[in-house]
Amino acid sequence: MTTLKEKLQEKIDSWRPRTTRLLKEYGDVKISDVSITQAIGGIRGVKCLVTDISYLDPYEGIRFRGYTIPEVLAKLPKAAGLEYPTVESFFYLLLTGDIPTEADVNEITEEFRKRSKVPQYVFDVINAMPMDTHPMVMFSAAILSMEKESVFAREYKKGISKMVYWESTLEDALNLLAKLPEIGAYIYRYKFKNNDIIAPDPNLDFGGNFAHMMGVNKPYDDLARLYFILHSDHESGNVSAHTGHLVASALSDVYYAISAMIDGLAGPLHGLANEMVLRWIQGVMDQMGGKVPDEEEMKKFVWDTLNSGQVIPGYGHAVLRKTDPRYAAQREFCLKHLAEDPIFAYVDILYKVVPDILREHGKAKNPWPNVDAQSGVIQWHYGVQEYDFYTVLFGIGRSLGVLSNIIWDRALGYPIERPKSVTTTMLEEMAGIK
Repeated sequence: MTTLKEKLQEKIDSWRPRTTRLLKEYGDVKISDVSITQAIGGIRGVKCLVTDISYLDPYEGIRFRGYTIPEVLAKLPKAAGLEYPTVESFFYLLLTGDIPTEADVNEITEEFRKRSKVPQYVFDVINAMPMDTHPMVMFSAAILSMEKESVFAREYKKGISKMVYWESTLEDALNLLAKLPEIGAYIYRYKFKNNDIIAPDPNLDFGGNFAHMMGVNKPYDDLARLYFILHSDHESGNVSAHTGHLVASALSDVYYAISAMIDGLAGPLHGLANEMVLRWIQGVMDQMGGKVPDEEEMKKFVWDTLNSGQVIPGYGHAVLRKTDPRYAAQREFCLKHLAEDPIFAYVDILYKVVPDILREHGKAKNPWPNVDAQSGVIQWHYGVQEYDFYTVLFGIGRSLGVLSNIIWDRALGYPIERPKSVTTTMLEEMAGIK
């Protein structure tokens, strides 16, 4: 890991003065006003977090280290025969902001390989749970059970300088990330495939090894690479990313932070949208007797749905004002690999008719599809048809971005997060209510 640490040290040394100057010379500059609606409504839109890992542009979608999704998929190196970049190359980009060389990718790939062995006690923890335990509970508990392995916690007790907190945090992040594919696949095979566990293949990359251990044939390996990249980060304000940041801000190690991140992701308002969309589409198929409708038939169905006061799941986004580029990347995959899939046929027709109808309907700020509009559909196509597992997939990908953020939080010395609360009476006084 010598080259990666040297690269990060170089980046951190040049970044710290920027943060220090902002605090010392410009600390009083206002960057956001807060309304009562925002204070009561989940602090939506309040500019109070800092991350350089990703940024959500309303018109270009998520940018990873300044690169749009099409740029990321085009610029990152791919191994021979792969349609999409490896997770390893993408993680290097998130950490450093640089497009990696082949040597850089090989270094991280080797780091993951030598750190990938999951302790037996982790499997014992999973096996001790009732079979009807939710996969996200298994995943969170498995991660938390490894806390005793934390290099940061051990080094912190020695009294190390806060200037090097990031180094042991990087060790923890690499150790944890390397194990997530096997833990995730183990939960799937244990719970849904009669405990028929498939051993890892150390010769495969992150996404390829995950697909192998899941027992799903090609091109599911490329789908795994794409899925983990697309779900890796979404700024710092969403529940999972913010939870990881918040817990880590107390100098809790990454095992605590990522376990907590998984708990936040499990909520139905956050990580379950892909499942909800798939269930809805399958319900539409049932109503139509399995027949693939033409566009006019689907238009009538969509209008009837909206006029009855219901919504079209998978359409709209709190920030984006165009088709989610994550959706576009998955649609490209579907057009190549799922063109004859009956569920994708519904997804395709919805994509063609819903935006225009939502614009005419006039109530949707963004009539375009988001990432969840087809991600569950693709999993279903490849035989991963257990809805409860979809959020585990999301969690593996999201760990890439959150861990990158935590490493940089430690490198730049960000303090414990502690916003100030006000009472309802105080809000009423501010509003002039007597």
